[in-house]
Amino acid sequence: MRTSQTEGSMRRTPRLFPNEDATNGWSRILPPRAPSPALKGDIKADWLVIGAGFAGLSAARRLAENRPGERIVLVDAHEVGEGASGRNSGFAIDLPHNVGGEFGELSGSQRYMRLSRAAIASLEEIVTKRGIACNWRRVGKYHACSALLGRRKVLDPFAKELDALGEPYRWVEGAALARELGTAYFHSALHTPGCVLVNPAALVRGLAASMPPNVTLHERTRITALEDGATVKATTPDGNITAKGAILAVNGWARSFGVFKGRIVTLAGYGSLSRPLTEDEHQSIGAVQDWGLTPANAFTGVTMRYTPDRRILVRHHFAYAPQFTRPADEPARVRAGHERILHERFPTLKSVNIEHSWRGFLCFSRNSAPGFGRVGSNLFAAVCQNGVGVTKGTIGGLLAADLATGCDNPLIADMESLGTPNALPPGPFLDLSVRARLALENIRWRAER
Repeated sequence: MRTSQTEGSMRRTPRLFPNEDATNGWSRILPPRAPSPALKGDIKADWLVIGAGFAGLSAARRLAENRPGERIVLVDAHEVGEGASGRNSGFAIDLPHNVGGEFGELSGSQRYMRLSRAAIASLEEIVTKRGIACNWRRVGKYHACSALLGRRKVLDPFAKELDALGEPYRWVEGAALARELGTAYFHSALHTPGCVLVNPAALVRGLAASMPPNVTLHERTRITALEDGATVKATTPDGNITAKGAILAVNGWARSFGVFKGRIVTLAGYGSLSRPLTEDEHQSIGAVQDWGLTPANAFTGVTMRYTPDRRILVRHHFAYAPQFTRPADEPARVRAGHERILHERFPTLKSVNIEHSWRGFLCFSRNSAPGFGRVGSNLFAAVCQNGVGVTKGTIGGLLAADLATGCDNPLIADMESLGTPNALPPGPFLDLSVRARLALENIRWRAER
């Protein structure tokens, strides 16, 4: 990213752009969709939102609601549902959620719950009102361990925290857990009722298709330069956008715009979906209902789902991706590993293969803080979701829109209280520390694989 400063303005010229492939399984199991046209020519708008994932869609909708007489332009470098928001595991999590093995977020549990539940309530209202078909299922989730380590280090402390908060949960262990999941692989789990499971690509598509009439969406529209001064001026390959304000909702790609540079880290994560189980195969695992499971440690453990259409989701393997690239042979190796994981956990399903496997990019900060707030004269950000994009992205975008339009919302104080991303070590020291952290997590938590 290059920047140049003139009096009262900042010009940002990103050099990295999304270049996702067509492998996202959540999209592949949906009907084909025609993308909105790319921007051609020069236009003026009141507001520009960059990024059409959960944060950007939420921001654009809220801007339209707050300023119904103003024009909002929403752009995405790729297609809706094909970026990170459509590639996650489809958990809208209502409780503080540890992506690693530590619970640093729990000191602000009440704030996180208010923010997350506001996000879920907002999404649920839209899904219901607009009839979005995304398999929206409020079935809760299992927070599970494969060994005693996860029980002692994560689940027991989490149960104590839930007790202190007065939050409902139930322990499920042994034969009872095997009956509910269709596999005896897991040691024990905490089931909490507030999590919603979705097809994330279907949800994102539906949100984009149900925008208010004063929102215009342009897909496959890269921002090649962004000037933030008295107005915001964005350059694209085939046009220009001038607006009085903008919201940057591009998660880890914020670094490419010079926003939170040196403060956020990007990782590649992999997910896979099996083919649908036959009726006999479904019966062989106890004809269980659909469920979702997050591991004691998401960096080393396995996130899994059994979907309403009887597919098994496997998410496992994180890798450092500072330039949003990984080795060309990695997807095939990870896919084979996902199939082994499926068969280890479901021995009766040896003939069930992985049908779709894909990669997406996640953004993290050192202190789990979001990238939120004013980052320029008329530029606001809702980025860095720390691996919980459905809820954190949704509420971040909504509150960024409220902040930008001067709307009083007490949740803004909750969001701002979470802080901003801490500075990271420079250059090669950062690369070394991230790779060392991932290696250490794999060693410490190998029993939870």
